[in-house]
Formats: sequence, structure tokens, C-alpha cells
Amino acid sequence: MSLRAHLQHKFNPLHVYCRLRCLGMGHAPARAVCSCYERVLYRLVLA
Repeated sequence: MSLRAHLQHKFNPLHVYCRLRCLGMGHAPARAVCSCYERVLYRLVLA
């Protein structure tokens, strides 16, 4: 697996959402954070 593919998998917005939920963040705030994260960072940097 290439480094790029590994990073895309690891920083996938769904994985980030799950990690936030495991840390105790509620559903709605975690979803809002991941939506912003996906639009602002994930699509621009890794996609």
C-alpha cells in the first residue's frame, strides 16, 4: 500500500468521526466537525 493510500484510509472522514465518537463527542458535533474537515482539508489535501 502506498503512503498516499494509507493516509487516505487513515484520515478518511468516517474514521475521524468514529475516533471523535470514541473520545466522547456527541453525534451532532462529531458529524459537524467531520463535514467541515471533509470539505476544507480532506478533499483539498488528500483526495
